[in-house]
Amino acid sequence: MSVPLRVTLLVGLSLAVLAACPFFGLSLISPAALTVPDHPDAEVFWRLRLPRTVAAFLAGAGLSLGGMIFQALFRNPLATPFTLGVSSGASFGASVYFWLGGPVLMWAGSLGPLFSSLLGAFLSMFLVWSITRSRGGFQTAVMLLAGVVINFFFSSLVLFVQYMSDAHDSLRIMHWLMGSLASVETARLAELGFVVIMGTVFVFSLAPQIDLLTAGEELAASRGVRLKTLKLEIFIVASVVVGTVVSLAGPIGFVGLMVPHACRLILGWNHRRLTPAIFFVGGAFLSLCDLASRLVLAPAELPIGIVTALLGGPFFLWILFRANSTGDLF
Repeated sequence: MSVPLRVTLLVGLSLAVLAACPFFGLSLISPAALTVPDHPDAEVFWRLRLPRTVAAFLAGAGLSLGGMIFQALFRNPLATPFTLGVSSGASFGASVYFWLGGPVLMWAGSLGPLFSSLLGAFLSMFLVWSITRSRGGFQTAVMLLAGVVINFFFSSLVLFVQYMSDAHDSLRIMHWLMGSLASVETARLAELGFVVIMGTVFVFSLAPQIDLLTAGEELAASRGVRLKTLKLEIFIVASVVVGTVVSLAGPIGFVGLMVPHACRLILGWNHRRLTPAIFFVGGAFLSLCDLASRLVLAPAELPIGIVTALLGGPFFLWILFRANSTGDLF
């Protein structure tokens, strides 16, 4: 099967998942019910299930895009928004908002968590960039190590904020850190969609340069790629996209690890093909995970971060065992 046909098949299957997920839940909604005016199932479909499925799809697409960018930047399949400190920085910003940022960001209204998460993501990005620059140049190995250090640093700060909070705020932070799409407001979907889609379009436009970067920095520089500018641009885009997702759904782990790696095994390294495939497959994957989180303990709801972690742990081990047998992480 040719690679373009594989891309088409993956996109088609992902769209089928997106279309089907809203019909499933505690009760199965018949498509015929949507044509009946004021039908209770139609209200549930349009007001609850469809917006939540769209939110899951966009969040999965954004996290997968961030994972693809970081893996390409560092030429390492284990590089994700979490290992590089972006997610932990965004989590710290949101935790501070839950702790004491409400009165400070009252002017922002419902956008308060978004602003605080993006501020935390940019702070972590700035620290990683500053540490990398202080070592001279813009070496990917130094940036990766700096990201790991910053990740641990902000994770510790999140625990500190949780410890300093009262029982109510501490419970809110703990629940939010597990990841959930239950509280995503429909009005916020436009913001999430704009950021994720624009980030995808921007990365798609840089796909040829990203291909050269993953092939080797010396080769990319010889072909006229401005390495420092390219690295900074895609790093900022990934941070903004991931920070926006985290502000709405919490730090949902392993999506940015599993989806890009799986798509790369099927489609290869061409980012012109990888980018749209990862966008749709990542969205479909998290939509299915969200459906599982609603059904496993129904009528209770399992945090979606637990579902992705249960899937991501074995996947991580599979990558390591595969690397041990082939000698190549990719």
